[in-house]
Amino acid sequence: MLKTIIKRPVLATVISVLLVILGIVGMVSLPITKFPDIAPPTVMVTAAYPGANAETIARSVAPPLENAINGVENMDYITSTASNDGTLSITVIFKLGTDPDQAAINVQNRVAQVTNQLPAEVIQAGITTVKRQNSMIAMVSLTSKDGKMDDLFLENYAKINIVPDLKRVKGVGDAMVYGNKDYSMRVWLDPNKLTSYNLTPSDISRAIQTQNLEAAPGRFGERSKEAMEYVLRYKGKFTEPEQYENITIKALSDGSVLKLKDVAKVEFGAYSYTVSSNFNKKASVTMAIFQMAGSNANEVQIALQERMKELEKSFPEGMAYEIPYATKEALDQSIDQVIHTLIEAFILVFIVVYIFLQDFRSTLIPAIAVPVSIVGTFFFMNLFGFSINILTLFALVLAIGIVVDDAIVVVEAVHAKMEHKKLNPRAATMSAMSEITGAIVSITLIMSAVFVPVAFMSGSTGLFYQQFALTLAIAIVISAVNALTLSPALCAIFLKQHHPETHEKMNFKDRFFAGFNASFNKLTFRYGKAILFLLKRKWVAGIIIVAFGGLFVWMSMTTPKGFIPDEDQSFIIVTANLAPGASKDRTTKVVSDTEDLLMKNPAVEKVISVDGLNLFSGSMSSSAASIFVKLKKTEQRGNVRNINDIIGQVQGTLSQDKRANFLVIVRLQTNLDILV
Repeated sequence: MLKTIIKRPVLATVISVLLVILGIVGMVSLPITKFPDIAPPTVMVTAAYPGANAETIARSVAPPLENAINGVENMDYITSTASNDGTLSITVIFKLGTDPDQAAINVQNRVAQVTNQLPAEVIQAGITTVKRQNSMIAMVSLTSKDGKMDDLFLENYAKINIVPDLKRVKGVGDAMVYGNKDYSMRVWLDPNKLTSYNLTPSDISRAIQTQNLEAAPGRFGERSKEAMEYVLRYKGKFTEPEQYENITIKALSDGSVLKLKDVAKVEFGAYSYTVSSNFNKKASVTMAIFQMAGSNANEVQIALQERMKELEKSFPEGMAYEIPYATKEALDQSIDQVIHTLIEAFILVFIVVYIFLQDFRSTLIPAIAVPVSIVGTFFFMNLFGFSINILTLFALVLAIGIVVDDAIVVVEAVHAKMEHKKLNPRAATMSAMSEITGAIVSITLIMSAVFVPVAFMSGSTGLFYQQFALTLAIAIVISAVNALTLSPALCAIFLKQHHPETHEKMNFKDRFFAGFNASFNKLTFRYGKAILFLLKRKWVAGIIIVAFGGLFVWMSMTTPKGFIPDEDQSFIIVTANLAPGASKDRTTKVVSDTEDLLMKNPAVEKVISVDGLNLFSGSMSSSAASIFVKLKKTEQRGNVRNINDIIGQVQGTLSQDKRANFLVIVRLQTNLDILV
């Protein structure tokens, strides 16, 4: 087979060209992300019990749902959060590899089995079961430039006109608004008046439900002898506060009628006032955009920005939007840095090989083999469902130094045959390949055996490094294929016998190589003497080994550890928690003061606050708040530029405010899976 390839180099060329074409196709279609997707499938069940507190929900709503969901197929664990705003969130975490769509169906079936055990108000409000997207790639803030639009209008405009459009962007898994200020008719009851008329809130609710309803009144004249039929029209549910105010509650003993406006104030407002948002101290609404698994993060964000520009054309006058957080900038920087490293590594390898082989034709063979191996790897990455991320690109950077070895081995072996046995290139290639084929195969198996076991590690760590290990192993295997096909064919074509030079005058290249060879020979001689010294005094070698072993252990123990290093994405998060039960007004005042402090910091560019959002529990609470801070570019931050120093500075400043507990962080993993 090898002789056929050497005699017919077209076959080897076809194999390599096919690998390159398949690799290019795979590279174009591969999704681009920062890290591999390691988050387990998550399904969230949400129920609402209007007016109930956390204790009531935990007693009457949570147990039936938790008992029904517990033990669903492939479930890993389950968490639930009951809030005083009347909501219950149950998060079901599944084992890695579980189909999220099937998991959502299984949970929905379990929930349907116990709906008859839940309070009627919960069933009426509805129970939602959705699979949670784990990768938030952008935040969009909607603001009023002139301050004429309040957060109620902004939020409802976003939910009606923007969120549905963003959900249709290819690659967007979910788009959600922080808050629940849907347009609603608010009925504020007066307890004293209710007592005087011997009424309860349930009496008011019953009156509203019986008089404010949708109905199908039918028609007149059907199957009659009349000339005309009349379809009855009913105005439907009330839409104005005045209509609600005139709802009859009951008849009084004096013959008069008690109406709703006599015992309550009716206004057109929001469903819930627990959450409010500000952008640089202006009323706003904040939307979170989540990426669909397997999509291209860069393409999704580009399409998202284009869609927002289109939607902006139809905005009411005075409305504007900002994208304070997007992973595209950090992702582009990270990918660009790795790509630059990849190019630099290839150039350095080419230079080093040329210096040592000292022949351009010989250097060209490894230079051709390396891109074939690297590009061909993308085809198998696509085949295995990988993505282009920092780990896979880092694997390709390492692969450059490894895959070039096989080509160098072939070139060196052929050179040796041509120099010592005076064979022509084709004969030298056949002779050399008959001797080194087994060595190349064994080297490939050994190198692959080093990385392949990493792919079989369990848990998130194994899944995280699986793509790195297999990408590197694939590149090594492809390099072996090249070493047995393309490299021998190129050796037979490119290499030539070197004849000794007869002229005495040497050019710059010859002088450089002569000096390099002399220096390298001296270094090799000294290295040999050092080895002889250690062979005669083995105890010295033992001391060196022990010293380096001790240094390794000490550095392993003292070096900071972490799963993913904290990176400067010019974005930090501040969480604030007041005393339990603190009112929304108290929280808003604390957040307002915190915003003032943050905006005075020269490193801060934008501040987005969400009052009422507790990131740690993933729930809504009047005593909690979350503040998202967009930092300026590194060179514009003033004296303090390092993000860890900025975090320490901000933490120290905010810790002086004893009204709340503040925590400043870079990245947070929560039930909302924000900023993974």
